[in-house]
Amino acid sequence: MLLRSLQHIGLVLVSVSAAVAIGMPLGVLITRKARLRGPVLAVANVVQTIPSLALFGFLLAVPFIGLGARNAIIALVIYSLLPIIRNTYTGVAGVDPAMREAARGMGMTDRQLLSIVELPLAAPVILAGVRVAAVVAVGIATIAAAVGAGGLGVFIFRGLSMVDNAVIMAGAIPAAGLALLVDGLLHLLERRIDWRVRT
Repeated sequence: MLLRSLQHIGLVLVSVSAAVAIGMPLGVLITRKARLRGPVLAVANVVQTIPSLALFGFLLAVPFIGLGARNAIIALVIYSLLPIIRNTYTGVAGVDPAMREAARGMGMTDRQLLSIVELPLAAPVILAGVRVAAVVAVGIATIAAAVGAGGLGVFIFRGLSMVDNAVIMAGAIPAAGLALLVDGLLHLLERRIDWRVRT
């Protein structure tokens, strides 16, 4: 049980971290390049409509991916991108224009404006997207057992093959508890960095 839980946490941690590294820059980019906004969000939305088991299966046929954790991580990154891209865009685009003008009036470059003004103000909204992505990843990671990536889904698939509800629950309950824990911790962090709550 401990090994499967650690595998599950590892899959989620690596995939969501990678999704943040990809999704945040994309979210910022579409605040600067309006013509890219539609295509980027459209592609991210379309990917979300692909059934997770089908995506895992499709990745099996891709060279150098196949079975195992690599397949699961790539799929989880893909599913995690939309909320991170969308919330990054929403958070940065929602910064008060007067604050932008004041920052530019102080001589800030675009890079300084982003790092000193926009990202700190948008951080709670961005973190809300990360929170959604992480909770979704915890759930979808249970299916990763079907492609040999391990995790708590191993118990669920084993229980289904044995028609044993107790074995199914041995995977489902810890996965649900992990999702609630991740959601709660990120919610607390979100409130802690939210300047509107502090003021």
